[in-house]
Amino acid sequence: MELFGRIERKALDRAVLVHVDFESEDNREDLAEFYELVDSAGAEIGELITTKRSSPDAKYFVGSGKAQDIADAVKLHQADVVIVNHALTPAQERNLERLAQCRVIDRVGLILDIFAQRARSHEGKLQVELAQLRHMSTRLVRGWTHLERQKGGIGMRGPGETQLESDRRLLQERIKQLLKRIDKVRQQRALGRRSRKKSDVPTVTIVGYTNAGKSTLFNQMTTAEVYAEDRLFATLDATLRSVHLPGAGKVILADTVGFIRHIPHDLVVAFRSTLEETSEAQLLIHLVDASDPLREEKMFEVQKVIEEVGAQDVPQLLVFNKIDCLDPAIESKVDFDDQGIPQRVWLSAKLNQGIDELKDAMASFFKGQFVKASVGLPSSAGQQRAQLYALGKVDEETFDEQGHMLVKMTLTRQQWEQVKAWPELISIESL
Repeated sequence: MELFGRIERKALDRAVLVHVDFESEDNREDLAEFYELVDSAGAEIGELITTKRSSPDAKYFVGSGKAQDIADAVKLHQADVVIVNHALTPAQERNLERLAQCRVIDRVGLILDIFAQRARSHEGKLQVELAQLRHMSTRLVRGWTHLERQKGGIGMRGPGETQLESDRRLLQERIKQLLKRIDKVRQQRALGRRSRKKSDVPTVTIVGYTNAGKSTLFNQMTTAEVYAEDRLFATLDATLRSVHLPGAGKVILADTVGFIRHIPHDLVVAFRSTLEETSEAQLLIHLVDASDPLREEKMFEVQKVIEEVGAQDVPQLLVFNKIDCLDPAIESKVDFDDQGIPQRVWLSAKLNQGIDELKDAMASFFKGQFVKASVGLPSSAGQQRAQLYALGKVDEETFDEQGHMLVKMTLTRQQWEQVKAWPELISIESL
């Protein structure tokens, strides 16, 4: 592992897993999700060690007896790593490593490792490296304890920094470089958002717990071919595509990184520019795995992250995916409230069931912001005709006996005011 550039990931081989069943809900983690995380990281499970505690042990996180069981399991299975399904303090991680004579990774480190594997874009790689370096900066004592002392002796006292201090300085310099580069990416994203606001094209962002099917739904609704797989954090990089909604016109659909319980704070900070797509959206599609027995708890965790990125006031549409996995399976449908506003959409993105119903439900949020118009242009107004098509919302085009063009289209109110001012118009009316 080098500190000068990109962190080189060491492939996980055989692992001993550690899971603690705490009485407090705040400290509790889901064991099934832990298995999925380990599988996503590519580790081979040697043994699972579980225990119950009321609170974490200050030294080993688990009790001293259970810590010795972990060390024995490492020797028995010749494990390369111990993975703990909880966040450890640097001291707890170091103490377990010394006892087990093996590398120890906590839940935060495991998630960061998965993110390092999944990042594909330049921006994603920068964000993951920043989160890794920030996490590492609190754990620099690993492997360097013999270098913590400065050179001493007569005539050699205090010559300079220790190896540990040197590593910390290199880390801080690299973090500063990454922050500058990520800030440039953030500015570029902000320019894109300002451009979309000027054109009055609304943004709809898909959010949800990891592996709820966001990328599959995104692919079904657009012509994108975003990588999608039935595993945690299959995709990290935000993707934007335009989608035409019936009766409402064009919107920008954004696919974002999946959320997870106790998401590392460093990741939320590092992915700030990506998550800003959520806070700047006009509508959030909160995608939920309908077949997940823990769906209510996961919906609550997603709401916590939405609040953390400042998107709690953005309107939400609940979409329950994977209805084909329910027992018994149900048909796609839309649930409305007393005012006829859609509240929940039930669909299967994998089987392409309910996609049209979802688009209709999304369109209902924006219909009041658009104008259906009929625009008449002379045959010589080819440039203006091209401008209308550039808006991307032409519904129908016909020609009269004089060769005049009659274009029926959907415009935003701002575009409607602009087109009304064209001097070449023969006629214009709202429908």
